[in-house]
Amino acid sequence: MTDSNQAEAALSRTPLYPLHLELKARMVPFSGWEMPVQYSSISQEHQAVRQQSGLFDISHMGKFVLSGADLIAQLQNLVPSDLSTLQPGEAQYTVLLNSEAGIVDDLIIYYQGESAGEQKITTIVNAATTEKDKSWILSHLNPSQIKFQDLSLSKALIAVQGATAVQSLQAFVQEDLAAVKRFGHLEGTVLGQPGFLARTGYTGEDGFEVMVDPEVAASLWRSLLQAGAVPCGLGARDTLRLEAAMALYGQDINDATTPLEAGLGWLVHLDRKGEFIGRSRLEQQKQAGVDRRLVGLQMAGRNIARHDYPVLHNGEPVGIVTSGTLSQTLGYPIALAYVPTALAKLGQGLEVEIRGKGYPATVVKRPFYKSPHF
Repeated sequence: MTDSNQAEAALSRTPLYPLHLELKARMVPFSGWEMPVQYSSISQEHQAVRQQSGLFDISHMGKFVLSGADLIAQLQNLVPSDLSTLQPGEAQYTVLLNSEAGIVDDLIIYYQGESAGEQKITTIVNAATTEKDKSWILSHLNPSQIKFQDLSLSKALIAVQGATAVQSLQAFVQEDLAAVKRFGHLEGTVLGQPGFLARTGYTGEDGFEVMVDPEVAASLWRSLLQAGAVPCGLGARDTLRLEAAMALYGQDINDATTPLEAGLGWLVHLDRKGEFIGRSRLEQQKQAGVDRRLVGLQMAGRNIARHDYPVLHNGEPVGIVTSGTLSQTLGYPIALAYVPTALAKLGQGLEVEIRGKGYPATVVKRPFYKSPHF
């Protein structure tokens, strides 16, 4: 067996892999998985989500269910956000932090309420960090008090996103989806079978993420396609999330960036909660200010800033691009970059070095795009 064949053999495949092949998707390696990057074109798939309904296979993501008598209290130590006010059916986007307030991962915590004296949450984490997150969480919880289920391989996860996404999905779900608020969730009935549905996503549009058994996922995927939803790959997922200025773990945020540096200060509730991992570092940064910030950039002309391109000021390197693309919705190049705090003000003129030459860029407000649909 050749090295390339061995590498391919090592890739995991989601339960929907055969359906991607039926649709002649272009498959690529991603975080240890063989995933569809596009079916038609990134532009067509992107516009389908902005204007109608797009369908994503996100079964590669980590899926954990935790339960225990004092679960929320124990989780409070792992994140900078106050989870104590969460009501059943509500969710919190937040970050796991290390001792230096670096981001171990970003995730959504879905609080499902309390039954028989035990609190229950579902959380979805990034594919590349699933094992790391599992180890981190388990090492900081009391194993005699908390039950941990890893459903990453036993459940499938589909995202239905876009202007008509809720309407498209409703035909296959028993419960009233319109009654679910943004970042709300429920355990419902999908094609007659149990499923977990959350009104969350990674595109800047309305929609749901649906966790079900693999066989149900395949039936739902086919049903949604027949109803007019457009299959979308990783390419469109990336351009959509960047327009909405949603961070990509491993590029825009990592274990060496703090939420205050990354523009995620709204997740840090220092005045509302007690001790948590990384708190002292965040208190220091809050008092002294951060040295750098993640900003949005709009490029002049059609010059596209890419990951790791240098950011210049007066011809000198001052920062680094973390993500960049041509905005399919806005029609001009956009990027995220870390720059010194003194240069992070709106309207600040900078340059991005592309193939040895500096091209004009301006610091602009994030998100670059805000949906009119919700």
